[in-house]
Amino acid sequence: MSRHRERGGAKLKAILWTAALLAGFYVAFKVVPIYFANYQLQDKMQTEARYATVNHRSDDDLRNIIYKEVQDQDIPARREDIKILENSQRGVRISVDYTATVDLAVYQLELHFAPTADNRALY
Repeated sequence: MSRHRERGGAKLKAILWTAALLAGFYVAFKVVPIYFANYQLQDKMQTEARYATVNHRSDDDLRNIIYKEVQDQDIPARREDIKILENSQRGVRISVDYTATVDLAVYQLELHFAPTADNRALY
């Protein structure tokens, strides 16, 4: 008779672990694409900062290029959130500040991102 009780406890434990595992997969499914999009934006910003001086890009050109990437990645940032902090022969500095909201059905998770990129001259 005591074995029968233990078997029921094992089933409950397995159900709870399965539910926790499924919840983890669900959260990862919702959150990982947002982090990946931020990584793609950071990479594009770094590339543009690296070559902006050589390509003689203006502030507006840089802002437009970065904003196109923001739109391509479905990042919830506005054009005004893209800051060209410096664009001169000494270097280029770009930053974007935005918050992405993730709907997890039972909770609204807000993720704040502030990617930056810079390139300094070597002289």
